[in-house]
Amino acid sequence: MKGQNRLDYRQLGLKAGLEIHQQLDTKTKLFCNCPTRLRNTDESTYEVRRYLHLTESELGEVDRAALEEARRKRLFIYKGYDTTCLIENDEEPPQPLNQEALDVALEVALLLGMTPVDEVHTMRKIVIDGSNTAGFQRTALVASNGKISIPEGDIGIATLCLEEEAAQKVAESINSTTYSLDRLGIPLVEIATMADITTPEQARIVAEHLGMMLRSTGKVKRGIGTIRQDINISIAKGARTEIKGVQTLNLIETIVEREALRQVNLLKIRDELKKRGVKQVEMEIIDVSDVFAATKCKVIKNALKKGGIFAVCLPKFGGLVGQEIQPGRRFGAEFADRAKRFSIGGVFHTDELPGYGITSGEVSALKKRTYATSENCIIFVAGERSKATLSLKVVVERVNMALKGVPEETRRALENGNSAYMRPLPGAARMYPETDVLPVYIPPERLDRIKSALPELLPEQRARYIKEYGLSEEFAGLIARSKRALLFERIVALGISPTLVVRTLEGTTSELSREGVPVQHLADEHFIGVFKLIKAKKIAKEGIPQVLKGLASSPSKSAEKVAAEIGLQAPSKEDIESVIDKVVQSKEGFIRERGLEATKPLMGVVMKQLRGRADGKLINSILKEKITAIMREK
Repeated sequence: MKGQNRLDYRQLGLKAGLEIHQQLDTKTKLFCNCPTRLRNTDESTYEVRRYLHLTESELGEVDRAALEEARRKRLFIYKGYDTTCLIENDEEPPQPLNQEALDVALEVALLLGMTPVDEVHTMRKIVIDGSNTAGFQRTALVASNGKISIPEGDIGIATLCLEEEAAQKVAESINSTTYSLDRLGIPLVEIATMADITTPEQARIVAEHLGMMLRSTGKVKRGIGTIRQDINISIAKGARTEIKGVQTLNLIETIVEREALRQVNLLKIRDELKKRGVKQVEMEIIDVSDVFAATKCKVIKNALKKGGIFAVCLPKFGGLVGQEIQPGRRFGAEFADRAKRFSIGGVFHTDELPGYGITSGEVSALKKRTYATSENCIIFVAGERSKATLSLKVVVERVNMALKGVPEETRRALENGNSAYMRPLPGAARMYPETDVLPVYIPPERLDRIKSALPELLPEQRARYIKEYGLSEEFAGLIARSKRALLFERIVALGISPTLVVRTLEGTTSELSREGVPVQHLADEHFIGVFKLIKAKKIAKEGIPQVLKGLASSPSKSAEKVAAEIGLQAPSKEDIESVIDKVVQSKEGFIRERGLEATKPLMGVVMKQLRGRADGKLINSILKEKITAIMREK
């Protein structure tokens, strides 16, 4: 949408705030000793099946978002592994708060200039979409009142919370959802900005800056799904909308642009409804199955076998339900989003008919059956009566919201930058104290310790690597962004070429991973052991991939032992010359014909015998000497 339908965001009074959810790279989960390793591609060890039920808060209130989820009555299936425990199953109380995770959260808070709390209290947040077996998520406020500075100005940071990651959805059917328990309980920080963002571009810049600061710690997980952005967006005459699950930074601008556009168009629809004198729409469901008795529409044909076709007439809504509110997305999609949550395949409306196999004759019969005029719009769904009735009820609720303009709601980000309805915005009733986790006091000495060791931000680190180690801009940026930046510095301190270290830590490991080598088994000490062999000239740099491959397969072995087992002990200069002499003698005619041009092809022959055991530069130097000596004999 960039460059098209540009809106004046200042005039619209656009306000946006970000919520960044970042998984932490800790050894164990937030409230148990299970590892934070994902297993959802493995066969599960066991399954747990549950229905979750709505509960009231301590004040006797019911959260509106939780209430809507409860109306769906879905079965939740949880896949467990030998790396998950009874705490993830919600069959055992949580253990004390993970102190490693709390230290990381405090470090991030201090980087953001925030004020940590004196005592961390864990709360329960009601979540009954199945993503938490307990029906709630544990979360704890760690700090508040910070800011970041970007070229466009200062952006306030409202809060930083430490919370447990939700279970990951792996499958979904009409009546059930399946989750994997491996992700449940991984520690994450939630950073919420103030609503200080006023343009889509600024939203992206803020997200990039916060992501950079998080990566600067070297203590966060990396990869798809480890960081998610939720965006709260409103315009002056609209309403706050929370859009969840934005996975990529490149999509943030488009999400904000299209939500602002959606709200503008919903306000135009509201104004048109007022002009037409539309009042509250009553819930009057009509069974119109007989109208489609001989239909050619496959969706309706199949639905008639299981239930029927049920309709509601919307007075004076003609032409508005088919109006586009986001690129390629019409107002009717707002109704369909809600109906689908109750296992209804979709919503038909007369603004888009005839079409989908429904004829003009059927449309005329439908209007006659519902006493509709040309200025009306008819909404109808196909399915079992109770589900159809419930879905039409929520559709009519949404229809009446259109009379007021923009409803407050939570939406999910779509891949094209549009969004779809998820549930109402949650309220304060969803939060209440966690009685199974003791508060954690944060003494000043703990903050002083963390403050004294705050990391460099990535741009500063990158500049230092260029200056101190002579790395190229590309390599300096690559290793500064890497989780292995500290390891890089430890290895370079041994007297190893910085460029070789970067190539190994980032390039070689990536190549081995693509080959299927389990590089996740490689620890810092494995790399240090390999480079100590290089420093001692016990192996050549060409042997690094082979040793790393052996260590990944046998992590308990030392680098020296692996090198010995695969025959990579460095030969003496005499041994190297002996190998080269044999090659040169066998190719003497070729050498006399090609001269020094024979070096490159013969280098390949020699390297086959010495690769990984001798330095390539040394081999090349000796080979050239031998070739030159033969040429002098002419």
